[in-house]
Amino acid sequence: MFASVAGVYADAGDTCLSNEDLYQQVAERANIPDGRLDERVPIGASGQRHSVLKRAIRWHQQTLKHMGVIERDGARGVWRLMDTNKRGLHEAIAGVRLVAFSTKLGVAVWGDCHDIFRNLGEPITLCVTSPPYPLAKARAYGGPSEAEYVDFIVRALEPIVRHMAADASLCLNVSNDIFVAREPSRSMYCERLVLALHDKLGLSLMDRLVWSNPSKPPGPVQWSSLKRVQLNVGYEPIYWFAVDPLKVKSDNRRVLEQHTERHLRLLEKGGTSREACYSDGAYRLHPGRFGKPTVGRIPKNVLTRGHFCQDANKYRRDARELGLPVHGAMWPLSIPDFLVRFLSDVGDLVVDPFGGRVTTGMAAERNGRRWLVAERVLDYARGGAERFRECEGFNMPEMIEAWPRQRVAAGAVA
Repeated sequence: MFASVAGVYADAGDTCLSNEDLYQQVAERANIPDGRLDERVPIGASGQRHSVLKRAIRWHQQTLKHMGVIERDGARGVWRLMDTNKRGLHEAIAGVRLVAFSTKLGVAVWGDCHDIFRNLGEPITLCVTSPPYPLAKARAYGGPSEAEYVDFIVRALEPIVRHMAADASLCLNVSNDIFVAREPSRSMYCERLVLALHDKLGLSLMDRLVWSNPSKPPGPVQWSSLKRVQLNVGYEPIYWFAVDPLKVKSDNRRVLEQHTERHLRLLEKGGTSREACYSDGAYRLHPGRFGKPTVGRIPKNVLTRGHFCQDANKYRRDARELGLPVHGAMWPLSIPDFLVRFLSDVGDLVVDPFGGRVTTGMAAERNGRRWLVAERVLDYARGGAERFRECEGFNMPEMIEAWPRQRVAAGAVA
């Protein structure tokens, strides 16, 4: 019956519901026969007669209230949903922390990251996240302005950094393409952010990884295509920080790549066969150089990955089949997959305060890491859950499971 009560409120949206409205709609949804709602039986020591079904419905109503999903709308017995933003996305209000779904290794929580990570009682090995960008025109899920951005990120990461192990890392993917208003010059918010994470949270900058994205659309249109004073954008930075750079858990042997065909041919020949000197002696070649067999080559700090991947495509299909809005900004699974393997061991805890479609959680799941992901928008967390159904120990609360179907039935397809 809990799912039926929750479904009635989900269908009602911002419409206020009296208790009598709730009773009738739950009865219709749960196929309760006419008259059953009004059946009264003696309850308690006094033997006073009450409707058992109505009491059960009110109990589930109170449960939703304590979860933070509904609120009283002034008059006694009148309630409404309180978590729908201007774009129709279902956001968690302050204090709400609901399990969206879980597996044997991890859990996705619908709620604000500040509430979720504040009292975490376990050391974090890795945080991999791509927070909302400070766009002049925000996406559906919203985001801070450029002026607010540094404080917004520091505040979100502070409870996570507080629980990080000494060997832990933090990877932050942000946009390099934020421009000064009406100018072709770039904002320096990235530089201010890096300094703030060092000065305020005590993190050490390990590297500025480059995510080179061949599938990025041309832009900035105003300055590259129209005014012709800029080049098309092609990359985004991923800032890698460490709690203690001398103890960091990174190991490039976990992410070795295959040797090129050219290098394999060189190995077959036993290495170089000539002697040479370059750059005033800085680089020298000797016969036999590069002839020692190795298991793979160390990756460069430029990660070339397109936006589209099978995982993202499956998420889009799942979200649309459920009638849910598709997340407007998605990075490929291969990015967090690389970072998870490089910066953590099997069994370590990986977190993401801005979960989106729970891509960091999927990367951790596939690589045997435990994970905890926060996502403020239920539409995105629920859409992302479908990709985890085959994972060991998958579980989803009945209320969350039924919610998209109830939206579709009510004609609320995003």
